[in-house]
Amino acid sequence: MDLLAIISIVFYVLSGVLASRQLFSCNPNPTFSMPMISLSSIALLTHAVWLYQHIFLVNGQNLPILNVLSLATFVIALLSFAMSKKVNTGVLLPVVYGFNAINFIVVMFLPSHYITHLENHPQLGIHIILAILAYAIMTIASLFALQLAYVDHRLKKHKTLLCKVNLPPLMTLEKSLFQLIFIGFILLTGTLLTGFIFIEDMFESENGHKALLTMIAWVVYAVLLWGRYKNGWRGRLVIYITIAGSSLLTLAYFGSRIVREIIL
Repeated sequence: MDLLAIISIVFYVLSGVLASRQLFSCNPNPTFSMPMISLSSIALLTHAVWLYQHIFLVNGQNLPILNVLSLATFVIALLSFAMSKKVNTGVLLPVVYGFNAINFIVVMFLPSHYITHLENHPQLGIHIILAILAYAIMTIASLFALQLAYVDHRLKKHKTLLCKVNLPPLMTLEKSLFQLIFIGFILLTGTLLTGFIFIEDMFESENGHKALLTMIAWVVYAVLLWGRYKNGWRGRLVIYITIAGSSLLTLAYFGSRIVREIIL
């Protein structure tokens, strides 16, 4: 039994419960309590140690799809936790922590190995880091977009938000959404550039669909940022485009490997 995984699951669940209690609070300026900070820190720390022990092996780096997904969700959780200490991020932490707990359960029951040797090609490490950071930022942006959709729906139906659901204001969500998309777009651009430079077979074999879908996602986000800057796009169009871009990145990064390593 993987003790570190179990500890991470327990503390992610506990942190998620506390974050949910904060979400359903009527306090307009929620603050992080020490129990919340402590539980989240333990969950993230054990997650980081687990990643180190399971990825960096003596004979190389173990990067099957579930380990890569766990690395991505760790970055998402870490960034979400850091953001939540300064601004009200609504449902972000409960959703992210819950997904991390589920991911660990799957990893425990479906262990796998895919050994690589990044020490022989350190430039690929730069590409992977940029790719994971871009994906993490754009995933957080898509969660902000879903919250934005809910708040926008309530306002258009002339319904006040329930006091017991502590969500950020519409303008705050929208501003944070585009800040995240801009940062993620820069990282995604870096991901594509390093791929073109460092990956010789970027458009061949299993890498072909990844490159194509990532470039399509890049175009989607570029159009969204252009529309925001030139025409002030907002509302449902922004939400749909953001989620579409995130879905394309998910297919690019994980689609075929999930089929090969888990389903087949």
